Amino acid sequence: MNRTAAPAVRITGYGVLSAAGIGGKALYEAVRSGELPLGDDAAEVLAGQPAPPVRLLPVPDFNPREHLGRKGLSVLSRTSTLGMTASELALDALPEPVGESERADTGVVLGSSTGSAQAFSEFFRDTYELERPYLVSPALFPGLLLNHCASQVAMRHSFTGLNASLAGGHVSALSALRYARNALTTGRASRLLTGAVEELSAQSAWAWYRSGDLPEGASVGEGSAVFVLEGGTGSSAHLAELAACEVSFSPLGEGPLAVSAALARCIGDALSASGCTPADISVVSCGSSSRPGWAAVESRGRGRALAGYDPDVLRVQEVLGESHSASGALQLAALLGYWEADAPSGEPRTSGSCGLITSVGHDGSVAAAVVRRPVPSA
Repeated sequence: MNRTAAPAVRITGYGVLSAAGIGGKALYEAVRSGELPLGDDAAEVLAGQPAPPVRLLPVPDFNPREHLGRKGLSVLSRTSTLGMTASELALDALPEPVGESERADTGVVLGSSTGSAQAFSEFFRDTYELERPYLVSPALFPGLLLNHCASQVAMRHSFTGLNASLAGGHVSALSALRYARNALTTGRASRLLTGAVEELSAQSAWAWYRSGDLPEGASVGEGSAVFVLEGGTGSSAHLAELAACEVSFSPLGEGPLAVSAALARCIGDALSASGCTPADISVVSCGSSSRPGWAAVESRGRGRALAGYDPDVLRVQEVLGESHSASGALQLAALLGYWEADAPSGEPRTSGSCGLITSVGHDGSVAAAVVRRPVPSA
């Protein structure tokens, strides 16, 4: 490893909801086996609307009341309840709760494509169908905003630190991780709940179907993963270190080979910033837009950057479906689950190894993150 690595950020807890259920271990097991647990039939997310002819993969048996209580949920979108629940799970996973004195320096950074497609489509439909536009319920309007979920998490826990929401399409999650990492290493926060969320609804499913970006037999999913990131060198136990995260772009007019080259450069930049080499990467959690041929674009760029090394590859999207802005966060959760499953006795077989998360959007956006597995104390 290169000793000039930038400061790492510790991942001290995380929570994840996906079509595999709750938790990173369940997510990794689904990715490993290629099978999902039996759940509901997506009737809840469709809310009485017709379904497009694609397979829908919602979070099974999702009941936000079990995690958030009953108060105030009626005006929250599915995007908000998914993100808030993942945040609750992440906070519950911490060795100690966030203290009162720490809340002023604790913030929230979440990635999302548009917020809740169902919420804003239904709200604007009401402006046409109801007698007058001003009869639309004002209680529903905050849920249309991109930053609604991050704001709700912060208000629920009195976190008054940095609060941000990022829309970056398929690379939203890694964009959020990069933003949070920069904030922590420059002293703008000491702890950040960071991740991404994507809901499944009739509106989003039809949008994907009509976009033409889904190959035959593809699925549309949903989910949220939130990670507690902490700066400094702290002595507390942590799950992993976010060593580097880079985001880039290649114009589509330059062709898919240029996008692959952009990803390869992005991976190279992340490796350089982390102090890791291709030989240090033992596992890759890969991800790309579901557009036909885009998985090959990602694979070509990854292979070029890793220079012939052949790490294990986790293919999350093949199991969970197109989860768009949540994809990168679900990929990181699957990687952490992979490491947890590798060390049931607390003695990992590959101590100190690194993992790579890659993301390629159908618009030419690319991103890569390097995560380092902590070496257990003797």
